[in-house]
Amino acid sequence: MTLGTNGLAQAWRLTDARTRSISAENFTGAKGGGGRATTGTGERAARDLGVGWKVSPSIPVEAGETVVLADVEGPGVVTHVWCTVFPDWWRRLVLRCYWDGEDDPSVEVPLGDFFCNGWCERSDVASLPIAVNPAGGFNSYWPMPFRRAARITLENVSPERCDAFYYQVDYELDEVPDDAAYLHATWRRTNPVPTGEAHTILDGVRGRGHYVGTYLAWQSNSTGWWGEGEIKFYLDGDDEFPTICGTGTEDYFGGAWDFEDPIGQYGVYSTAYLGLPQVISAGAGGLYRSQQRFGMYRWHLPDPIRFTEDLQVTIQALGWRSGGRYLQLQDDLASTAVWYQTEPHAPFPALPDADRLEVI
Repeated sequence: MTLGTNGLAQAWRLTDARTRSISAENFTGAKGGGGRATTGTGERAARDLGVGWKVSPSIPVEAGETVVLADVEGPGVVTHVWCTVFPDWWRRLVLRCYWDGEDDPSVEVPLGDFFCNGWCERSDVASLPIAVNPAGGFNSYWPMPFRRAARITLENVSPERCDAFYYQVDYELDEVPDDAAYLHATWRRTNPVPTGEAHTILDGVRGRGHYVGTYLAWQSNSTGWWGEGEIKFYLDGDDEFPTICGTGTEDYFGGAWDFEDPIGQYGVYSTAYLGLPQVISAGAGGLYRSQQRFGMYRWHLPDPIRFTEDLQVTIQALGWRSGGRYLQLQDDLASTAVWYQTEPHAPFPALPDADRLEVI
């Protein structure tokens, strides 16, 4: 298997991989196992038609319940994940992935943030690894290799029942190269960012790997421009000063000059590797009103940030004040970091409870 070459450039290539798919219509991905359900969330609608007619298109997730979306024996690679649920669930459902029987998840992110929709309001995304299409169709094309097993779960951290979660996990069973690393992703929120401190996107990483992406859900709590802060990557023993230091928030996400378009508003964009796909305005009055919310991503696919021992990533919340001076901001920042590395990985900090995940 050559991971990551299943696109158009390799459409002609024959391999020995076997394609499988897990959904509410085939919970195990078994060959010939789809469309056999006799009970499910579509049972009543299909009562005149019977087996094979969309009897089980989705699953409920009870309050506090963790459901297993996929449990697969390897070797292989998850090639595509699609799912959808109403937006008010996007910070109340937590996605986790476990590789090769590990106890601690390698991916642990609120559902919406993993798909670049942290604000629980629909926003389309047209990037290479993440695509979000009308109306709230989440797609991940991050390759997720595994050697012995892959387990993907979804936890409902709220006290209410989620009536219908729709999903499909597509994967291939095939040999995995020796140099294939495992996908990792983690989520952190600082609300508000304390004066004199930066927001930590990622810390405590140990091992060898490469950083491939950042998603930020950013709420500005002050008037004025909010994106002067630098993103910093501390690599392989860096102490006080980082090896990689950006020049500003909009610069890191591939924009410039406050993301401003010619008519004095934010220029929303979504490209293969960089995007500001979401701007939730506080009303009329232009760029610099308080309480506006932003969703931004950058995928380091052509330019991965490689590390051999450890990695830390931070970003400053910085604006302007009188006299042409920087202003340290107390904004609400929630970040998702995505990287590949060898296993075992260091355990992640405990995810906050439902109240601290909530968009308020």
